[in-house]
Amino acid sequence: MQYFFSITIFFIVLMSATFSPKSKVNADIVNKKSKVNTTLKKLDGNAVKHYPDLSIKGASSIVGENLVLNGFSENIKGKTLPKQSKHFVCTSCHNIEKEDPDLSVADPQARLIYTAKKGLPFLQGTTLYGAVNRTSFYNGDYDKKYGDLVKPARNNIREAIQLCAVECAQGRKLKPWELESVLAYLWTLELRLSDLDLSEEELVNISDAINGKVDKAAAAQLVESKFLKASPATFVTPPEDRKAGYPKQGNPKNGALIYENSCLHCHGESRYSYYALDHSKFSVRHLEKHFDRYSRYSVYQVARYGTPPTYGKRAYMPQYTLEKMSNQQLEDLKAYIKERSK
Repeated sequence: MQYFFSITIFFIVLMSATFSPKSKVNADIVNKKSKVNTTLKKLDGNAVKHYPDLSIKGASSIVGENLVLNGFSENIKGKTLPKQSKHFVCTSCHNIEKEDPDLSVADPQARLIYTAKKGLPFLQGTTLYGAVNRTSFYNGDYDKKYGDLVKPARNNIREAIQLCAVECAQGRKLKPWELESVLAYLWTLELRLSDLDLSEEELVNISDAINGKVDKAAAAQLVESKFLKASPATFVTPPEDRKAGYPKQGNPKNGALIYENSCLHCHGESRYSYYALDHSKFSVRHLEKHFDRYSRYSVYQVARYGTPPTYGKRAYMPQYTLEKMSNQQLEDLKAYIKERSK
């Protein structure tokens, strides 16, 4: 009997040792709400340092939020300056929420589904959420569009903001207090560990690394592998034969999401464009008629080349890079428009 009791106790102890975790997350040191940049600092990783200078009079995150969302704000004397742009605000082309389920890849289809579920538009620009966690801007082919203007902006977030204000928004240059305010607001949108695809085991590893139990460098690399520090951009052309289109079968159901969350975001009720679109047959039939033509009403044309700002009409349409709208998605949009035109 005593032998059986000893064996039982041994078995319980063995099972407990087998299934009890060797370590667990120290919530006081790291948790899902922890800021990514702060975590990288603790791990001696590549934390960014472009913090706002709030010693400049009038600079604040509240002012920055007004500028980003509304295009204007009050200065320190309570005076409202002219709108930064008469044509666009930052959210014309950028979301301010997380828009990708996996921040380590640029997948336009995953983004379309994710934003549709969240009720967000499907836009040409990368979300401002997590912008301060990036180290490079106007990447890939944007030098083809902006030339030397990209050089100072590529590795400097302040220059990137100014380039966006003047060239993308077709507005005036931000004053120092406005620039620092926008940057301060962007810091309220920084990434947290909950935004990354981290397993419980990986959180334990990060916690242990901060506690000095395991290698910090490896844990920092793990965190950095979970999000892109630069948003890729590849300019592509319309299909060589526009009547044939891209060699892909279109999905009208997917195209409906693009029409609703992309086309109507800018063209619905002429929000940012003189070319108004809605759900009527007139709208889709006009698009269907011009889809494969060489005109400013061709979806192939404007999606891949955009439209340039012109004198007296500074509002324009930015193009979609391959990472923001795939060739497949353009065929899906075409299939939806053809189906709706019947």
